[in-house]
Amino acid sequence: MTNITRHDPFQNVLSLREAMNQLLEESFVRPGMGQGGQAFAPALDVSETEDAYLVEAAVPGLKAEDLDVTLENGMLTIRGEIKQEQSEQQRNFHRIERRFGAFSRSITFPTQVKADAVAARLEHGVLQLVIPKAEEVKPRKISVAVNAN
Repeated sequence: MTNITRHDPFQNVLSLREAMNQLLEESFVRPGMGQGGQAFAPALDVSETEDAYLVEAAVPGLKAEDLDVTLENGMLTIRGEIKQEQSEQQRNFHRIERRFGAFSRSITFPTQVKADAVAARLEHGVLQLVIPKAEEVKPRKISVAVNAN
């Protein structure tokens, strides 16, 4: 059986930070799983409000019990595995574009977060995480007293 991979014209366009992360990961963490390999990493959207960080990860086909989400020392790690269905029928594939296998994505937050107050929800193949910021990093209004001399 021949492996067929889909060409993505934007695959090689990376920011410098992404390129350095990819270089280090390919060299030391998972050698051999570079651009041409079959490594799978879910797409992430990371945003921020005044009170929390919001992370959304595309994990189609996974159930909550298939995911392992940890937050330690300000680093969020999402792990899981997408398993290929084993069919009883003998089939000749013309194209296989879906990715299968174990994955792990980690991101670090720029400020302190409350690891014990994270809320996670899986809906329609999207893992949604709300990670509250620690109280000491939230902006505070400071009143200035005026001396009436």
